[in-house]
Amino acid sequence: MSLATELTRCPRAFDADRGTEAIAAVPDLAPELKELVHGTAGSSPYLATLVHKEADWLPEALARPDQVLATEIDMARDAAAEGLGDALRRAKRRVALLTGLADLGGAWTLSRVTGTLTEFADAACHAALRAGIAVQIKRGKLPGATEADLQDAVGMCVLAMGKMGAGELNYSSDIDLICLFDETRFDPDDFYDARASFVRATRAMTATLSEITPQGYVFRTDLRLRPDPAVTPVCVAMEAAERYYESLGRTWERAAYIKARVAAGDQVAGARFLKDISPFVWRRHLDFAAIQDAHDMRLAIREHKGLGGPITLPGHNMKLGRGGIREIEFFTQTRQLIAGGRDPDLRVRGTIPGLQALAEKGWVPRDTAEMLSEHYTAHRTVEHRLQMIHDAQTHDLPRTAEGFDRLACLMDRDSDDLKADLVERLQAVHDTMERFFAPSKPMQAHNRSAESDLLARWPSYPALRSERSRMIFERLRPDLLARLSESARPDEALLAFDGFLAGLPAGVQLFSLLEANPQLTDLLIDITGTSRALAHYLSRNAGVFDAVIAGDFFTDWPGEQGLADLLQDRLEAEADYEAQLDSIRRWAKEWHFRVGVHLLRGLIDAETASRQYADLARAVLGVLWPLVIAQFARKHGPPPGRGAVVLGMGSLGAGRLNSGSDLDLIVIYDPLEAATSDGPKPLSTRPFYARLTQALITALTAPMAQGRLYEVDMRLRPSGNQGPVATSWSAFQSYQTDQAWVWEHLALTRAHVVAGPSDLARDVEQFRRQLLQAPRQKTAILTDVLEMRDRIRAAKTPAGLWDAKRGPGRLQEIELLAQSGSLLQGELSGQTEAGLQAAVASGLMDDASGQALIGYYGFYSRLHQAVRLLSDQPLDADALGPAGRAFLLRTLEEDTMADLEARLAADYAASAMLVDRALSAEAAQ
Repeated sequence: MSLATELTRCPRAFDADRGTEAIAAVPDLAPELKELVHGTAGSSPYLATLVHKEADWLPEALARPDQVLATEIDMARDAAAEGLGDALRRAKRRVALLTGLADLGGAWTLSRVTGTLTEFADAACHAALRAGIAVQIKRGKLPGATEADLQDAVGMCVLAMGKMGAGELNYSSDIDLICLFDETRFDPDDFYDARASFVRATRAMTATLSEITPQGYVFRTDLRLRPDPAVTPVCVAMEAAERYYESLGRTWERAAYIKARVAAGDQVAGARFLKDISPFVWRRHLDFAAIQDAHDMRLAIREHKGLGGPITLPGHNMKLGRGGIREIEFFTQTRQLIAGGRDPDLRVRGTIPGLQALAEKGWVPRDTAEMLSEHYTAHRTVEHRLQMIHDAQTHDLPRTAEGFDRLACLMDRDSDDLKADLVERLQAVHDTMERFFAPSKPMQAHNRSAESDLLARWPSYPALRSERSRMIFERLRPDLLARLSESARPDEALLAFDGFLAGLPAGVQLFSLLEANPQLTDLLIDITGTSRALAHYLSRNAGVFDAVIAGDFFTDWPGEQGLADLLQDRLEAEADYEAQLDSIRRWAKEWHFRVGVHLLRGLIDAETASRQYADLARAVLGVLWPLVIAQFARKHGPPPGRGAVVLGMGSLGAGRLNSGSDLDLIVIYDPLEAATSDGPKPLSTRPFYARLTQALITALTAPMAQGRLYEVDMRLRPSGNQGPVATSWSAFQSYQTDQAWVWEHLALTRAHVVAGPSDLARDVEQFRRQLLQAPRQKTAILTDVLEMRDRIRAAKTPAGLWDAKRGPGRLQEIELLAQSGSLLQGELSGQTEAGLQAAVASGLMDDASGQALIGYYGFYSRLHQAVRLLSDQPLDADALGPAGRAFLLRTLEEDTMADLEARLAADYAASAMLVDRALSAEAAQ
């Protein structure tokens, strides 16, 4: 039956021209279908792109949607291993396009839409798992397995969790999977070989599904719902998983298993596992304690995501915000957990079926169940429209009127009516939740044995010596200890918090803040348990939490110029130079803290953090340098001639810093014809600029009330520590042209003027370009580079496996090779990746080696960024707490510390070989 006969509605085109272009791509459609394609493509750029890509396939699909869809899913499930990735991505496009059109046209219900997307996800997982297992069998890695065992994946199964488990996937869902294997299929002596093979198969499966190629991706996969993901492999033995849930399983894991089902692999073994853990999920007694657990979890999510406050539509999160999808799911799952142990009829996976079952058994009033079901359907429909605009994993309502107009067009509704309906529905759900969930009450900490010794000494700490601080803390302590006891390693979390508390000089301000804003407690525990540097800063600057509460702590990054403007505004309120320096320190540390917290909590990645740290340093220098000059000029007059620029070198020049970076600087001045300054105490030009530079160094490094701003390294100036601290423009040009060593020209490949007059900055940059783009003799340069590399190796040995900077093949050597390529090719961007490409262009290595080193450089950079945030000392991985390990593994995209250590060792060896080959082979010519 044609889709045209089932249409009940039609979206409007927000962009009529885009809609017209889409119709032109598929001209042979019925008028109703043309209108559907026009409205869809005109409001969804993503679906418009799919219409053009699948123009030849689409007419037949719309004429026979049920048959064509079934064929696509069957073909995906049975796709051959060769070309599997492209086949699945093509099928994903087609399923998404046909489902989207049927959804927007009102031909399919919500349950059919989500069921279709889930059915395809099952088929994709089946094909990807089979391909991954087949490779292991073919290589003889799975003990005793043959191709005949592919039928049940040799005892491995993939559990679908969350929305996939419930058959409720949306258009841009992650798929939450737990991968298990039946260890009874193997002899005990073969267990570790089998597990290693299943781990490899799991990684191959997830790569097939989630890797982004020119054809797109199939599904983003998330394996973190498995037992203790920070320390377990990506595929877990069923017996080990059972033991975990029996002894350590938490309420949220019980709730997750309500929706669990076997999506791929050994159906028999998977069903047996789910049956075996059912006593963990479904308690025999009426489990009313689940209400409190769910409420605390609900509030924790809301507070963690910053989703509190009144319901306002712009940017409101339809999933996690007040009155959103997650609240309805929590409501349903909590009541299922309460009574599902006694009544198996309540053990249903879907949210709406769950509400229906609860209403039939009298656990929820029928009108409440119907109301929530209606709102759930409406919420999910809005969520789908948001995601199909750009194929984005978003749940946030638009922030602009234009965005709401586009959304209203997709839903064929008036924008104002849509907004009013959204407010009404969100408020109705929120009010229902507030009536159901009792107010959260502080729980007593469970781990009394771990507390006893520490708690006894807390009253002696400086922060708890005043009566007022003790009174406030006594009110906080039950909830604080309860949250600590719920962490993955309560003893270690408590010990980390104890260290923070011991270093806190005063407690009233922080304790009052926590009491008034309980959501900050989780952030405090996260910081103290992960990053010693951030915890140390926080213990002495608790007022930084004010920025968190104010809301702008989680706004978009303002960029270098935006930061400079904000700092200038802050300084307008300061009366004198010393107050300005203190204010700059306080302001810079607040933003430095923000970058670290955002990285710690996964709001930004390590690469973004490195650029934000650099933006911050450049903004500080850009604002501070004129202040230093103005203060110095009061006594000695304004800078003679054209003034001086500050040249950022190294990581600062490249725009990539970490949380503990110092600043490599060179000051270059141009006195023109001036011999002295003109002020109350005039100075000749050379001592003027030397002392001015010292004033800048003091402003950056002096340990004032707010601490230091940055450590400064001036050794990259001409003649190093033997040369003047500031260099005249003419002397700089002469030195770089006639006397500079190769390493000094290498350093200039990463130079960037960060402060000072624009005319002199332009001249310095022009000279740098001319100097670096001059012809070079490859052999001579590489001979010097090789000698330099050997001296560095002899002088600076790595501080262990976690030192990503120093050592053969690590960051320092990759950067040295990149700078060599930049110097040979005249590459001026200062970026290591571009320098490595230049090294390829200059013949130092082939393209494959260059791409491999770019990958290693990115990996080592992420490691270096993470390690510096965790500790300002060489990292002792064994001493890391669970939060620190989890942060490290998330940043580096590994599943266990053992996997990460093995990868590091192998990658260091591989990258060292590539660097040595690139330098040594050419130097010998």
